[in-house]
Amino acid sequence: MGRAVYEGVFDPSSPHADEWGCRTDVLAALRELDFTVMRYPGGNFVSNYHWTDGIGPVESRPTRRELAWGTIEPNTFGTDEFLALAQRMDWSPMIAVNLGTGTPEEAADWVEYCNAATPTSYADRRRDNGRDEAWAVPLWCLGNEMDGPWQTGHLPSHEYGVLARQAGHMMKLVDPSIELVVSGTSIPSAETYMEWDRVALEAVGGLANHLSTHRYVANDGDTARYLTTGALIDRQIEEIDAVCRYVAGRRGSARRPFIAFDEWNVWYRTMTPEGMPRGGEWPMHLIEEVYDHQDALVVAQFVLSFIRHADVVKVANLAQVVNVIAPLLTRGDGLLRQTIFEALAMFANRRDGRSLRLGYDGPAVPGSTTGAVAAVDGAAILGDGELHVFAVNRSCDDATDVTIELAGAELRPATAELLHSDDPEASNTWDDPTRVRRVGAEFGAADRAVTVRLEPLTFVAATLAVS
Repeated sequence: MGRAVYEGVFDPSSPHADEWGCRTDVLAALRELDFTVMRYPGGNFVSNYHWTDGIGPVESRPTRRELAWGTIEPNTFGTDEFLALAQRMDWSPMIAVNLGTGTPEEAADWVEYCNAATPTSYADRRRDNGRDEAWAVPLWCLGNEMDGPWQTGHLPSHEYGVLARQAGHMMKLVDPSIELVVSGTSIPSAETYMEWDRVALEAVGGLANHLSTHRYVANDGDTARYLTTGALIDRQIEEIDAVCRYVAGRRGSARRPFIAFDEWNVWYRTMTPEGMPRGGEWPMHLIEEVYDHQDALVVAQFVLSFIRHADVVKVANLAQVVNVIAPLLTRGDGLLRQTIFEALAMFANRRDGRSLRLGYDGPAVPGSTTGAVAAVDGAAILGDGELHVFAVNRSCDDATDVTIELAGAELRPATAELLHSDDPEASNTWDDPTRVRRVGAEFGAADRAVTVRLEPLTFVAATLAVS
Protein backbone atom coordinates (compact mmCIF):
# COMPACT_ATOMS: atom_id res chain seq x y z
CA MET A 1 0.00 0.00 0.00
CA GLY A 2 1.34 3.42 -0.92
CA ARG A 3 5.04 3.71 -0.10
CA ALA A 4 5.20 1.06 2.63
CA VAL A 5 7.33 -1.29 0.53
CA TYR A 6 8.31 0.69 -2.55
CA GLU A 7 10.32 3.78 -1.44
CA GLY A 8 9.89 2.52 2.13
CA VAL A 9 11.53 -0.78 2.98
CA PHE A 10 12.51 -1.56 -0.61
CA ASP A 11 14.14 1.00 -2.92
CA PRO A 12 16.93 -0.34 -5.16
CA SER A 13 17.54 3.18 -6.52
CA SER A 14 18.38 4.60 -3.08
CA PRO A 15 22.03 5.20 -2.11
CA HIS A 16 21.06 3.38 1.09
CA ALA A 17 20.07 0.20 -0.79
CA ASP A 18 21.78 -3.03 0.19
CA GLU A 19 22.48 -5.95 -2.14
CA TRP A 20 18.82 -6.98 -1.94
CA GLY A 21 17.51 -3.49 -2.73
CA CYS A 22 16.36 -2.76 0.83
CA ARG A 23 17.11 0.54 2.55
CA THR A 24 19.74 0.04 5.23
CA ASP A 25 18.75 3.22 7.08
CA VAL A 26 15.14 2.05 7.34
CA LEU A 27 16.15 -1.43 8.44
CA ALA A 28 18.53 -0.03 11.07
CA ALA A 29 15.70 2.04 12.53
CA LEU A 30 13.34 -0.96 12.48
CA ARG A 31 15.97 -2.98 14.35
CA GLU A 32 15.74 -0.43 17.14
CA LEU A 33 12.08 -1.40 17.54
CA ASP A 34 12.95 -5.12 17.43
CA PHE A 35 9.65 -6.33 16.00
CA THR A 36 8.96 -10.05 16.39
CA VAL A 37 6.08 -10.94 14.01
CA MET A 38 5.66 -9.23 10.63
CA ARG A 39 2.40 -9.58 8.66
CA TYR A 40 2.43 -9.61 4.85
CA PRO A 41 1.16 -8.61 2.31
CA GLY A 42 -1.88 -6.93 3.88
CA GLY A 43 -4.44 -5.66 4.57
CA ASN A 44 -7.13 -4.87 2.02
CA PHE A 45 -4.46 -5.36 -0.63
CA VAL A 46 -4.46 -9.13 -0.14
CA SER A 47 -8.03 -9.69 -1.32
CA ASN A 48 -7.04 -9.05 -4.94
CA TYR A 49 -3.47 -10.38 -4.69
CA HIS A 50 -2.40 -13.60 -6.37
CA TRP A 51 0.87 -14.69 -4.84
CA THR A 52 2.22 -16.41 -7.95
CA ASP A 53 2.51 -12.94 -9.56
CA GLY A 54 5.32 -12.16 -7.10
CA ILE A 55 7.64 -15.12 -7.54
CA GLY A 56 10.22 -16.09 -10.14
CA PRO A 57 12.42 -13.83 -12.30
CA VAL A 58 11.51 -10.20 -11.60
CA GLU A 59 11.52 -9.29 -15.29
CA SER A 60 8.84 -11.92 -15.93
CA ARG A 61 6.45 -10.81 -13.19
CA PRO A 62 3.24 -9.09 -14.32
CA THR A 63 2.18 -5.56 -13.39
CA ARG A 64 -1.37 -5.67 -12.02
CA ARG A 65 -4.13 -3.21 -11.26
CA GLU A 66 -4.38 -2.91 -7.47
CA LEU A 67 -8.06 -2.57 -6.62
CA ALA A 68 -8.05 -1.86 -2.88
CA TRP A 69 -6.23 1.47 -3.13
CA GLY A 70 -6.62 2.26 -6.84
CA THR A 71 -2.94 1.97 -7.74
CA ILE A 72 -0.74 -0.55 -9.53
CA GLU A 73 1.40 -3.40 -8.24
CA PRO A 74 4.64 -4.11 -10.16
CA ASN A 75 5.34 -7.30 -8.15
CA THR A 76 9.07 -6.60 -7.97
CA PHE A 77 8.84 -7.36 -4.24
CA GLY A 78 7.11 -10.66 -3.50
CA THR A 79 7.07 -13.75 -1.32
CA ASP A 80 10.76 -14.67 -1.48
CA GLU A 81 11.90 -11.07 -1.05
CA PHE A 82 9.70 -10.69 2.02
CA LEU A 83 10.69 -13.98 3.61
CA ALA A 84 14.39 -13.36 3.00
CA LEU A 85 14.03 -9.92 4.60
CA ALA A 86 12.15 -11.42 7.56
CA GLN A 87 14.95 -13.92 8.04
CA ARG A 88 17.63 -11.22 7.98
CA MET A 89 15.63 -9.08 10.43
CA ASP A 90 14.74 -12.00 12.71
CA TRP A 91 11.00 -11.45 12.17
CA SER A 92 8.64 -14.40 12.40
CA PRO A 93 6.60 -14.14 9.17
CA MET A 94 2.80 -14.06 9.18
CA ILE A 95 1.16 -14.39 5.75
CA ALA A 96 -2.41 -13.40 4.89
CA VAL A 97 -3.99 -15.42 2.08
CA ASN A 98 -6.46 -14.12 -0.50
CA LEU A 99 -9.98 -15.27 0.36
CA GLY A 100 -11.57 -12.36 -1.52
CA THR A 101 -10.85 -13.31 -5.12
CA GLY A 102 -8.66 -16.32 -4.32
CA THR A 103 -9.50 -19.96 -3.66
CA PRO A 104 -8.72 -22.50 -0.93
CA GLU A 105 -6.51 -24.34 -3.41
CA GLU A 106 -4.48 -21.18 -4.11
CA ALA A 107 -3.99 -20.70 -0.36
CA ALA A 108 -2.85 -24.30 0.11
CA ASP A 109 -0.44 -23.96 -2.82
CA TRP A 110 1.13 -20.92 -1.11
CA VAL A 111 1.70 -23.00 2.04
CA GLU A 112 3.34 -25.67 -0.11
CA TYR A 113 5.57 -23.11 -1.81
CA CYS A 114 6.72 -21.70 1.53
CA ASN A 115 6.76 -24.70 3.83
CA ALA A 116 6.96 -28.00 1.97
CA ALA A 117 10.09 -30.13 1.63
CA THR A 118 8.39 -32.53 -0.78
CA PRO A 119 9.44 -32.99 -4.44
CA THR A 120 6.12 -31.50 -5.58
CA SER A 121 5.15 -28.74 -7.97
CA TYR A 122 5.14 -25.61 -5.81
CA ALA A 123 7.96 -26.72 -3.54
CA ASP A 124 10.00 -27.34 -6.68
CA ARG A 125 9.13 -23.84 -7.94
CA ARG A 126 10.58 -22.43 -4.73
CA ARG A 127 13.75 -24.41 -5.33
CA ASP A 128 13.89 -23.21 -8.92
CA ASN A 129 13.62 -19.65 -7.57
CA GLY A 130 16.73 -20.12 -5.46
CA ARG A 131 15.45 -21.32 -2.09
CA ASP A 132 16.12 -25.00 -1.43
CA GLU A 133 15.18 -25.05 2.26
CA ALA A 134 11.55 -24.51 3.25
CA TRP A 135 10.76 -21.09 4.71
CA ALA A 136 8.62 -22.64 7.50
CA VAL A 137 6.11 -19.78 7.82
CA PRO A 138 4.28 -20.48 11.11
CA LEU A 139 1.28 -18.08 11.02
CA TRP A 140 -1.35 -17.79 8.27
CA CYS A 141 -4.35 -15.43 8.15
CA LEU A 142 -7.54 -16.71 6.49
CA GLY A 143 -8.24 -13.51 4.57
CA ASN A 144 -8.44 -9.93 5.81
CA GLU A 145 -11.40 -7.89 7.11
CA MET A 146 -13.85 -10.13 5.33
CA ASP A 147 -16.61 -8.65 7.50
CA GLY A 148 -16.26 -5.30 5.69
CA PRO A 149 -18.36 -4.43 2.61
CA TRP A 150 -15.36 -2.42 1.33
CA GLN A 151 -13.38 -5.66 1.05
CA THR A 152 -12.93 -7.14 -2.42
CA GLY A 153 -14.87 -10.40 -2.31
CA HIS A 154 -16.73 -9.54 0.92
CA LEU A 155 -18.99 -12.34 2.13
CA PRO A 156 -21.64 -12.77 4.83
CA SER A 157 -20.17 -14.36 7.95
CA HIS A 158 -21.58 -17.85 7.40
CA GLU A 159 -20.31 -17.96 3.80
CA TYR A 160 -16.91 -16.66 4.87
CA GLY A 161 -16.81 -19.29 7.60
CA VAL A 162 -17.38 -22.12 5.11
CA LEU A 163 -14.71 -20.74 2.75
CA ALA A 164 -12.23 -20.21 5.60
CA ARG A 165 -12.80 -23.74 6.88
CA GLN A 166 -12.22 -25.17 3.41
CA ALA A 167 -9.03 -23.16 3.00
CA GLY A 168 -7.79 -23.89 6.52
CA HIS A 169 -8.41 -27.61 6.12
CA MET A 170 -6.42 -27.76 2.87
CA MET A 171 -3.64 -25.59 4.27
CA LYS A 172 -3.23 -27.82 7.34
CA LEU A 173 -3.20 -30.91 5.15
CA VAL A 174 -0.14 -29.41 3.47
CA ASP A 175 1.50 -28.43 6.78
CA PRO A 176 -0.24 -29.52 10.01
CA SER A 177 2.15 -27.38 12.11
CA ILE A 178 0.85 -24.00 10.94
CA GLU A 179 -1.41 -21.79 13.06
CA LEU A 180 -4.46 -20.19 11.45
CA VAL A 181 -5.99 -16.77 12.13
CA VAL A 182 -9.71 -16.35 11.41
CA SER A 183 -10.70 -12.96 9.98
CA GLY A 184 -12.69 -11.18 12.67
CA THR A 185 -14.10 -7.75 13.41
CA SER A 186 -12.43 -4.83 11.65
CA ILE A 187 -14.56 -1.99 13.08
CA PRO A 188 -16.00 -2.41 16.61
CA SER A 189 -18.84 0.02 15.85
CA ALA A 190 -20.14 -2.22 13.04
CA GLU A 191 -23.57 -3.81 13.45
CA THR A 192 -21.99 -7.25 13.08
CA TYR A 193 -19.47 -6.74 15.91
CA MET A 194 -18.97 -9.94 17.92
CA GLU A 195 -21.76 -11.76 16.06
CA TRP A 196 -19.58 -12.00 12.94
CA ASP A 197 -16.75 -13.31 15.10
CA ARG A 198 -18.96 -15.95 16.70
CA VAL A 199 -20.36 -17.25 13.42
CA ALA A 200 -16.97 -17.32 11.68
CA LEU A 201 -15.26 -19.06 14.61
CA GLU A 202 -18.00 -21.66 14.92
CA ALA A 203 -17.75 -22.43 11.20
CA VAL A 204 -13.95 -22.82 11.22
CA GLY A 205 -14.16 -24.88 14.40
CA GLY A 206 -11.10 -26.61 15.79
CA LEU A 207 -8.90 -25.41 12.91
CA ALA A 208 -8.87 -21.89 14.39
CA ASN A 209 -5.86 -20.98 16.52
CA HIS A 210 -6.51 -17.23 16.60
CA LEU A 211 -9.24 -14.71 15.89
CA SER A 212 -8.20 -11.37 14.44
CA THR A 213 -9.52 -8.01 15.53
CA HIS A 214 -8.57 -4.54 14.27
CA ARG A 215 -8.76 -1.03 15.69
CA TYR A 216 -7.80 2.41 14.39
CA VAL A 217 -8.50 5.32 16.71
CA ALA A 218 -9.02 9.02 16.04
CA ASN A 219 -8.66 12.32 17.85
CA ASP A 220 -11.79 14.44 17.58
CA GLY A 221 -9.98 17.49 18.98
CA ASP A 222 -10.66 16.72 22.64
CA THR A 223 -7.22 15.78 23.99
CA ALA A 224 -8.51 14.82 27.44
CA ARG A 225 -10.97 12.36 25.98
CA TYR A 226 -8.49 11.08 23.39
CA LEU A 227 -5.99 10.19 26.12
CA THR A 228 -8.44 7.69 27.64
CA THR A 229 -8.31 5.53 24.50
CA GLY A 230 -6.58 2.69 26.35
CA ALA A 231 -9.82 1.92 28.19
CA LEU A 232 -11.54 1.33 24.84
CA ILE A 233 -8.81 -1.09 23.77
CA ASP A 234 -9.20 -2.99 27.05
CA ARG A 235 -12.92 -3.27 26.43
CA GLN A 236 -12.51 -4.52 22.85
CA ILE A 237 -10.00 -7.19 23.90
CA GLU A 238 -12.24 -8.38 26.71
CA GLU A 239 -15.31 -8.54 24.45
CA ILE A 240 -13.51 -10.45 21.68
CA ASP A 241 -12.00 -12.75 24.30
CA ALA A 242 -15.52 -13.44 25.58
CA VAL A 243 -16.51 -14.57 22.06
CA CYS A 244 -13.48 -16.87 21.89
CA ARG A 245 -14.30 -18.41 25.25
CA TYR A 246 -17.99 -18.76 24.37
CA VAL A 247 -17.29 -20.62 21.12
CA ALA A 248 -14.77 -22.90 22.83
CA GLY A 249 -17.33 -23.59 25.56
CA ARG A 250 -20.07 -24.41 23.05
CA ARG A 251 -17.69 -26.83 21.33
CA GLY A 252 -16.75 -28.40 24.65
CA SER A 253 -13.14 -27.81 23.72
CA ALA A 254 -10.26 -27.43 26.16
CA ARG A 255 -8.35 -25.54 23.45
CA ARG A 256 -9.62 -22.04 22.87
CA PRO A 257 -8.68 -19.59 20.09
CA PHE A 258 -6.57 -16.62 21.16
CA ILE A 259 -6.60 -13.03 19.85
CA ALA A 260 -4.46 -11.74 17.01
CA PHE A 261 -4.81 -7.95 17.17
CA ASP A 262 -3.20 -7.87 13.74
CA GLU A 263 -3.97 -4.30 12.71
CA TRP A 264 -3.92 -1.35 15.07
CA ASN A 265 -2.80 2.26 15.10
CA VAL A 266 -3.81 5.91 15.25
CA TRP A 267 -5.31 7.06 11.95
CA TYR A 268 -7.57 10.05 11.30
CA ARG A 269 -5.87 12.93 9.46
CA THR A 270 -5.63 11.21 6.08
CA MET A 271 -8.93 9.34 5.89
CA THR A 272 -10.54 11.88 3.52
CA PRO A 273 -10.66 11.32 -0.26
CA GLU A 274 -7.80 13.82 -0.49
CA GLY A 275 -5.77 11.61 1.81
CA MET A 276 -6.56 8.51 -0.22
CA PRO A 277 -6.32 9.51 -3.90
CA ARG A 278 -6.88 6.97 -6.64
CA GLY A 279 -4.78 6.78 -9.80
CA GLY A 280 -1.83 9.00 -10.67
CA GLU A 281 1.86 8.53 -9.99
CA TRP A 282 3.39 5.40 -8.56
CA PRO A 283 4.22 4.73 -5.82
CA MET A 284 1.48 6.89 -4.38
CA HIS A 285 1.72 8.84 -1.13
CA LEU A 286 -1.20 7.18 0.66
CA ILE A 287 -2.28 7.95 4.25
CA GLU A 288 1.10 9.30 5.34
CA GLU A 289 0.03 10.49 8.76
CA VAL A 290 2.24 12.98 10.63
CA TYR A 291 1.98 12.08 14.31
CA ASP A 292 2.10 14.35 17.34
CA HIS A 293 2.87 13.83 21.01
CA GLN A 294 -0.65 12.88 22.07
CA ASP A 295 -0.70 10.22 19.32
CA ALA A 296 2.45 8.73 20.85
CA LEU A 297 0.76 8.55 24.26
CA VAL A 298 -2.19 6.71 22.69
CA VAL A 299 0.07 4.28 20.81
CA ALA A 300 1.77 3.56 24.13
CA GLN A 301 -1.65 2.80 25.65
CA PHE A 302 -2.36 0.23 22.93
CA VAL A 303 0.80 -1.63 23.92
CA LEU A 304 0.02 -1.30 27.63
CA SER A 305 -3.33 -2.97 26.99
CA PHE A 306 -1.68 -5.78 25.03
CA ILE A 307 0.74 -6.37 27.92
CA ARG A 308 -2.07 -6.42 30.48
CA HIS A 309 -3.94 -8.95 28.32
CA ALA A 310 -0.93 -11.08 27.42
CA ASP A 311 -2.83 -14.18 28.56
CA VAL A 312 -5.20 -13.84 25.58
CA VAL A 313 -3.52 -11.47 23.06
CA LYS A 314 -0.80 -13.58 21.44
CA VAL A 315 -0.12 -11.47 18.32
CA ALA A 316 -0.40 -7.70 17.80
CA ASN A 317 0.74 -6.05 14.57
CA LEU A 318 1.23 -2.31 14.22
CA ALA A 319 -0.06 -1.21 10.81
CA GLN A 320 2.28 -0.22 9.21
CA VAL A 321 6.05 0.22 9.61
CA VAL A 322 7.19 2.76 6.98
CA ASN A 323 5.43 5.80 5.44
CA VAL A 324 1.85 4.47 5.63
CA ILE A 325 0.48 5.48 9.09
CA ALA A 326 3.92 4.54 10.31
CA PRO A 327 6.61 5.34 12.89
CA LEU A 328 9.07 6.07 10.07
CA LEU A 329 8.85 8.40 7.07
CA THR A 330 11.19 8.53 4.08
CA ARG A 331 11.74 11.49 1.76
CA GLY A 332 14.39 11.00 -0.88
CA ASP A 333 17.49 9.86 0.99
CA GLY A 334 16.16 11.14 4.31
CA LEU A 335 14.55 9.24 7.21
CA LEU A 336 12.34 10.71 9.94
CA ARG A 337 11.50 9.06 13.26
CA GLN A 338 7.99 10.10 14.25
CA THR A 339 6.71 10.61 17.80
CA ILE A 340 5.17 7.13 17.86
CA PHE A 341 8.60 5.68 17.05
CA GLU A 342 9.87 7.16 20.32
CA ALA A 343 7.05 5.55 22.30
CA LEU A 344 7.49 2.13 20.66
CA ALA A 345 11.26 2.21 21.22
CA MET A 346 10.67 2.49 24.97
CA PHE A 347 9.15 -1.01 24.98
CA ALA A 348 11.73 -2.70 22.76
CA ASN A 349 14.21 -3.73 25.48
CA ARG A 350 11.68 -4.09 28.30
CA ARG A 351 9.40 -6.94 27.34
CA ASP A 352 10.91 -10.25 28.46
CA GLY A 353 9.14 -11.86 31.41
CA ARG A 354 5.64 -12.30 32.77
CA SER A 355 2.89 -9.72 32.62
CA LEU A 356 1.66 -8.85 36.09
CA ARG A 357 -1.81 -7.92 37.25
CA LEU A 358 -1.82 -4.40 38.66
CA GLY A 359 -3.57 -2.83 41.56
CA TYR A 360 -4.13 0.91 41.25
CA ASP A 361 -5.05 3.47 43.88
CA GLY A 362 -5.10 7.06 42.67
CA PRO A 363 -6.99 9.79 40.84
CA ALA A 364 -9.34 9.20 37.92
CA VAL A 365 -10.21 11.13 34.77
CA PRO A 366 -13.44 11.09 32.73
CA GLY A 367 -13.47 8.46 29.96
CA SER A 368 -15.07 8.84 26.54
CA THR A 369 -17.70 6.08 26.76
CA THR A 370 -16.39 4.01 29.65
CA GLY A 371 -17.00 6.28 32.65
CA ALA A 372 -14.12 7.37 34.87
CA VAL A 373 -10.76 5.70 34.17
CA ALA A 374 -7.47 5.71 36.04
CA ALA A 375 -5.49 8.90 35.51
CA VAL A 376 -2.35 6.77 35.19
CA ASP A 377 -2.44 3.95 32.65
CA GLY A 378 0.14 1.27 33.36
CA ALA A 379 1.57 -2.19 32.84
CA ALA A 380 4.35 -4.25 34.41
CA ILE A 381 6.51 -7.18 33.36
CA LEU A 382 8.53 -9.26 35.84
CA GLY A 383 11.73 -10.59 34.30
CA ASP A 384 14.80 -12.32 35.71
CA GLY A 385 15.80 -10.12 38.62
CA GLU A 386 14.17 -7.03 37.15
CA LEU A 387 10.79 -5.37 36.91
CA HIS A 388 9.78 -3.37 33.83
CA VAL A 389 7.16 -0.74 34.57
CA PHE A 390 5.30 1.49 32.12
CA ALA A 391 2.97 4.38 32.93
CA VAL A 392 1.16 7.13 31.02
CA ASN A 393 -0.13 10.20 32.85
CA ARG A 394 -3.37 10.76 30.95
CA SER A 395 -4.04 14.10 32.59
CA CYS A 396 -3.57 17.24 30.50
CA ASP A 397 -3.18 19.43 33.58
CA ASP A 398 -2.12 17.59 36.73
CA ALA A 399 1.23 16.10 37.66
CA THR A 400 1.26 13.03 39.89
CA ASP A 401 3.72 11.00 41.93
CA VAL A 402 3.69 7.37 40.87
CA THR A 403 4.84 4.99 43.59
CA ILE A 404 5.67 1.43 42.54
CA GLU A 405 5.58 -1.47 44.97
CA LEU A 406 6.07 -5.20 44.34
CA ALA A 407 4.78 -7.42 47.14
CA GLY A 408 7.54 -9.25 48.95
CA ALA A 409 10.38 -7.59 47.06
CA GLU A 410 12.80 -4.73 47.40
CA LEU A 411 13.08 -2.46 44.36
CA ARG A 412 16.06 -0.39 43.31
CA PRO A 413 16.08 2.12 40.45
CA ALA A 414 18.01 1.03 37.38
CA THR A 415 17.21 2.71 34.06
CA ALA A 416 14.28 4.82 32.95
CA GLU A 417 13.11 6.96 30.04
CA LEU A 418 10.52 9.71 29.76
CA LEU A 419 8.58 10.92 26.75
CA HIS A 420 7.12 14.33 27.49
CA SER A 421 5.98 17.51 25.82
CA ASP A 422 4.03 20.44 27.18
CA ASP A 423 2.37 20.72 23.77
CA PRO A 424 0.17 17.71 22.89
CA GLU A 425 0.33 18.73 19.22
CA ALA A 426 4.14 18.78 19.04
CA SER A 427 5.46 16.71 16.12
CA ASN A 428 8.79 15.64 14.72
CA THR A 429 9.07 17.19 11.27
CA TRP A 430 11.66 17.35 8.54
CA ASP A 431 12.52 20.86 9.72
CA ASP A 432 12.53 19.90 13.41
CA PRO A 433 13.16 16.13 13.56
CA THR A 434 14.02 15.92 17.27
CA ARG A 435 11.30 18.05 18.83
CA VAL A 436 9.75 15.08 20.69
CA ARG A 437 12.38 12.68 21.99
CA ARG A 438 12.62 10.24 24.89
CA VAL A 439 15.12 11.23 27.57
CA GLY A 440 16.68 9.58 30.61
CA ALA A 441 14.88 9.85 33.95
CA GLU A 442 15.66 9.34 37.63
CA PHE A 443 13.63 7.65 40.36
CA GLY A 444 13.57 8.13 44.08
CA ALA A 445 13.76 5.07 46.40
CA ALA A 446 12.40 4.67 49.92
CA ASP A 447 12.21 1.36 51.79
CA ARG A 448 10.59 -1.16 49.42
CA ALA A 449 9.06 1.32 46.95
CA VAL A 450 10.20 3.51 44.08
CA THR A 451 8.62 6.85 43.17
CA VAL A 452 8.72 8.95 40.03
CA ARG A 453 7.17 12.33 39.36
CA LEU A 454 5.02 12.29 36.23
CA GLU A 455 4.16 15.60 34.65
CA PRO A 456 0.99 15.83 32.54
CA LEU A 457 1.16 14.26 29.07
CA THR A 458 4.05 11.98 30.01
CA PHE A 459 4.96 8.36 29.31
CA VAL A 460 7.58 6.63 31.42
CA ALA A 461 9.26 3.26 30.91
CA ALA A 462 11.54 1.99 33.66
CA THR A 463 13.55 -1.07 34.58
CA LEU A 464 13.96 -1.71 38.31
CA ALA A 465 16.25 -4.20 39.98
CA VAL A 466 14.34 -6.72 42.16
CA SER A 467 15.63 -8.56 45.22
